[in-house]
Amino acid sequence: MNTQMSFTEALSQSGLESIDYVILFTYLIMLVCLGIFLSYNRETKNTQDYFLAGNTLTWWAVGASLIAANISAEQLIGMAGTGYADGIAIAAYEIMAAVTLVIIGKFLIPIMMEQRFFTMPQFLRNRYTNGVGLSFSILWLFLYIFINLTSVAWLGALAIEQIMGFQTLAISIEGFEISVRLIIIFALFAIAGLYSIHGGMTSVAWTDVMQVVFIIGGGLATAYYALGAVAGSNGTISEGWDRLATFALDREYAKDTHFHLIIQESHNAAAFDNVPGIAAVVGGLWLTNISYWGFNQYITQKGLAAYSIHEAQKGFMFAAFLKILIPIIVLIPGLCAFYITQYGDTTLQNSIHVSDEAYPWFLKNFIPTGIKGLGFVALVAAVVSSLASMLNSTATIFTIDIYRKYINPDASDKKLVAIGRTSAIIALFIALIAATPLLGELDQAFQYIQEYSGFIYPGIVIVFGLGLLWKRASRTAAIWITILTIPLGIFFKLIFPDVAFLFREGYVFMILLILFITISLSSQKTMPSQTISKLGRDLMRRWSFILGGVAAMSIVAALIVSIGHLLLPEDATPENNVIAYLNDIGFQAFYFFGFLTGACAIFLFTNANSPKQDPRALGINLVLFSTTRGYTYCAIIVCAISLICYALLW
Repeated sequence: MNTQMSFTEALSQSGLESIDYVILFTYLIMLVCLGIFLSYNRETKNTQDYFLAGNTLTWWAVGASLIAANISAEQLIGMAGTGYADGIAIAAYEIMAAVTLVIIGKFLIPIMMEQRFFTMPQFLRNRYTNGVGLSFSILWLFLYIFINLTSVAWLGALAIEQIMGFQTLAISIEGFEISVRLIIIFALFAIAGLYSIHGGMTSVAWTDVMQVVFIIGGGLATAYYALGAVAGSNGTISEGWDRLATFALDREYAKDTHFHLIIQESHNAAAFDNVPGIAAVVGGLWLTNISYWGFNQYITQKGLAAYSIHEAQKGFMFAAFLKILIPIIVLIPGLCAFYITQYGDTTLQNSIHVSDEAYPWFLKNFIPTGIKGLGFVALVAAVVSSLASMLNSTATIFTIDIYRKYINPDASDKKLVAIGRTSAIIALFIALIAATPLLGELDQAFQYIQEYSGFIYPGIVIVFGLGLLWKRASRTAAIWITILTIPLGIFFKLIFPDVAFLFREGYVFMILLILFITISLSSQKTMPSQTISKLGRDLMRRWSFILGGVAAMSIVAALIVSIGHLLLPEDATPENNVIAYLNDIGFQAFYFFGFLTGACAIFLFTNANSPKQDPRALGINLVLFSTTRGYTYCAIIVCAISLICYALLW
């Protein structure tokens, strides 16, 4: 009885009114009914239907599903929490992701769709060896279950728990105390599983179209009213914006990192550790973005399900434009929470105890009735859509890459679909059990996800990227990179614990890249190279020289700053010395940029000139990289917006 009273009291103090609950439950009913309708209306006769929606997705379904799969509690809660603690620099993940989507849509998706594979590990088996494919299958299953599923559900449950006032509450069943947070996690898993496990990619992708409307619409509405809250009870949206802008431009707060996209280490070492200066533009963040958007199963699976290459490319471009909106949706509530608690109402200074509480705290206390329900729906939609995508991809990898390959090669399509559904259910229960031990004590879960995913990102980018694009990439090199990726990441973590993890990722990448190229070029297992047109060879040579020049200048510039920093006089500071300033914003990131562009120069030059290629190399078809004029114009707009953001908020 006491527990029930506690729940009743919590709900009465949550700030949610009847209309908010009506909006929430209407959304849930619409989602589940639509997902079930889709799953039964389109019978999943074979694996192509279940795992790739029968290659029927249109560009707007691809783009919406990409964003719905990506935007989860990791962003709405985790990134907003980091924005509250450190500021807008974390927006680099979103801004640079938009640019990355443009690049992947042009250069990677066309090759992947031409190869017509179900999973990324399946490509590795065909390109290198079964062992490399199996290794990455296992790595991804662990990553999805123990990092992605657990963190998304945990953060979503944390937010729902706080919004509804259920913190510290538990239910007693047969003498066992079960926390409300664990019950909420189970409920989120159940909602996502209700339609995604039966309907597969068809249900996931088409419900994502509805989900992304709620995510974007509810998120923008929340951000709009958050600005009004900054202005006070009688203030306007423009007044709130003016207050934030005045704070950002005020010289008194010039060293506050909250309104700078580029963080200086001397201004905030903790924030620099999360987003180390220009490493977000030219450094290790590219590993995160390329690996996530280019080679992550539950992302690329949406592109592979499109009915044509050009349709997939348009979907990626649509996602790039939507991605530019995400910092507004995610960061404004976190920034407003920071401003109000630190410089607004002094009685609220200790209201937020853990950074990840910023978004739900703001939603609960400052957003009006009705809009609060939309904001709540945006949160739930973000969580459920991501969980559904992760479940589908977990099932795809286990079924195609492990069960069909190693356990039952002769399994029928009906059997494979059944195994996919079963493996998704098992993954849910494992994630449910693992969530509390893994995430119970974290302050900023977004950084947990990025750092520990980063142990495999360098290897993923090298093995997949060069496997797709470089004709000399060898299976021996891929095996060594697969073996060394995680141990080398752990070694750098132990030896250099105080170095920002994006720098550590970059250093691991550089070492692995040298090793991969050296082993591949020395491989004796080669065959005569395919014939390439003179125009194609000339084009690749020209770009290899351009990128080689960029690589050389980047590395030389980084060396000058590194050596110059050692020779600085004692009175040199970032405010009075250029070298000290460049070092303070992490100019060493240009080492990574030099290696990345240098690798591109090497594979372009050898693709054009080497008379040999690996026996399993993909054919070089430059026609695949041709895009429409509309794609080119949109790409220019996305890049221009990114440049403007950094110019205004450096």
